[in-house]
Amino acid sequence: MRTEGEIATNTDAAGPWSLVVPLKPLTRAKSRLGRAAGELARPRLALAFAQDTVVAALSCARVRDVVVVTDDAAAGQALTALGARIVPDLPAAGLNAALAYGARSVRALAPAVPVAALNADLPALRAGELARVLEFASAFPRTFLRDAAGIGTTFLSCRAGTELRPAFGGRSAARHLASGAVEIALPGVDSVRRDVDTGEDLEVALALGVGPYTERLGSAVSPAPDR
Repeated sequence: MRTEGEIATNTDAAGPWSLVVPLKPLTRAKSRLGRAAGELARPRLALAFAQDTVVAALSCARVRDVVVVTDDAAAGQALTALGARIVPDLPAAGLNAALAYGARSVRALAPAVPVAALNADLPALRAGELARVLEFASAFPRTFLRDAAGIGTTFLSCRAGTELRPAFGGRSAARHLASGAVEIALPGVDSVRRDVDTGEDLEVALALGVGPYTERLGSAVSPAPDR
C-alpha cells in the first residue's frame, strides 16, 4: 500500500482534477444490496464496484489522480494495485468527515488542484461521461450531480481556493443545492449518476454496461428482487 505522501497519477493524461473516493470497510458496505445478492456476494460486489470506479476514473483525461479514503486493508491493497492512493480514515466520523479529510490530504500536496468527491459504487462509469461532468464543473466554484434517483449525490466538486463542504447521505442533493453548489444538469451522463445500492440498481447498471470487475461477479450473481 502506498503511503499518504505518495501520489498515484494517470500518466497517460494531463488532467488537473484529483478525485476523492470514500469506501467503507467491506464488511459493512452495501448492506441493502445484501438482501438481493446475498451476504457472501455483498462485500465482493462492493469491492468490484470500487475497482471499476477507480479504473474508469483514472482512464479519464481530466483526472490526475484518485485518492481512496478507506480503512479496509484488502480493499486498499486491491485499489492501490490499480493506481489509487490510499488515505486512512483518520477522522473515523462518517462519510462527510472522510471526504473532507481526503480533500485536505490532496490540497496538502497540491494546493491549487481542483478536487471532486466521487461515489465508490459507480460500476458502469464511463471516462468520457466523467470528463464532461468535470469540464462543466471547471466553470464554477462548487458543483454537484444528482444520483439516478434524483435525491442523493454521486459527485461534488470544488475548484482551487474553495472548500468541498460535503453533505452526502439521504437527501443530499437538496442540501448541496442549498449550500450554493451549482447543479450539473447535463444529459447523457447516466453512468456518473448510476450508483448501486439495491438489486434493482445493480440490474440497471448491468444493463448500462459495467466494468470488468463487476461484470465478472455480475455474471455469477443474479440479484433477487428487493423486498
